[in-house]
Amino acid sequence: MKKIFWLLNILLVFAMAFPVPAQTNKTGTTAAQVLKFNVGPRAVGMGAAFTSVADDISAIYWNPAGTANIISNEASFNHTSLYAGVNHDFAAFATNLANLGTLGAFVSALSMDDMMVRTIEHPEGTGELFTYETLVLGLNYSKFLTQDFAIGFNVKYISENLWHMNSQGFAIDIGTLYKLHILNEVRIASSISNFGTKMQLTGRDATVIYLSGAGNENLINSNIELDKFDLPLIFRFGISADLLKSETSRFTLALDAIHPNDNTESLNTGMEYSWNEIVYLRAGYNSLFETDSEKGLTMGVGMNYRIIDMVKVKFDYAYQDFGRLSGVHYFSVGVTF
Repeated sequence: MKKIFWLLNILLVFAMAFPVPAQTNKTGTTAAQVLKFNVGPRAVGMGAAFTSVADDISAIYWNPAGTANIISNEASFNHTSLYAGVNHDFAAFATNLANLGTLGAFVSALSMDDMMVRTIEHPEGTGELFTYETLVLGLNYSKFLTQDFAIGFNVKYISENLWHMNSQGFAIDIGTLYKLHILNEVRIASSISNFGTKMQLTGRDATVIYLSGAGNENLINSNIELDKFDLPLIFRFGISADLLKSETSRFTLALDAIHPNDNTESLNTGMEYSWNEIVYLRAGYNSLFETDSEKGLTMGVGMNYRIIDMVKVKFDYAYQDFGRLSGVHYFSVGVTF
């Protein structure tokens, strides 16, 4: 009971530190949208209800405390081709340092095809091309403070580049995970992602030249000061349980409550069936009750194949329905050693 009281107090501190405003849809009012792109086909296949399930390398994104479950070394690479020619890549590595905890690192990159530069004078294009890209570099640390309670942190550097413009920022993630030994196992978890600095674009494209003086012979260079935007702060609370757990089968059910600072609140729900921890089947539903959401049904499969001794290779795939937008396919390959 003392451990449960401790966990509830931590969750209460998190809730009080981040007061909940009246919820409105503020889509498009935050920077670095790559921070919101779901990572890992396993989590996506479960409807993104992964905050309390998090027990592999993808936990770095969902709940940094979850990497404390890694018992050796784990690496993973994820690639997703999104709609409108947008590509998202995510790679991570974590190693268990015994009593010191788990240490990890990750990189997330968002890129897209070249686009035409259009102006009022040349709406069909000037002949020039520009690109947009975002890079996120991060470090992770997690540790079990007791046998059943873990806490974890991420520190992230974010860089956005738009043609000749750039913005930079820093953020932290905090997560907790608690295991209850009822039924087979019940897990309660929470995380706060992307608490950090505002981001502001700067660069030569914000320079404007004004003509002044008699005959407009004088040139005055001025810089337009663009607005600063918050990062997409996300608070997650999740609960999951292994409703079935035998020598050959496991059935896990999970539910997450999501509170973002740029959209309405929503629920994610999902399930995972495992046969011998080798073959996995997953399904879920994403963004229930979110206003004007295009997200919905998710499905996924996975395979965890042992090559030699402690070396295992993981393959995961997931599909997510985006309504009027095209469905998205997620792929990842990982190795545990």
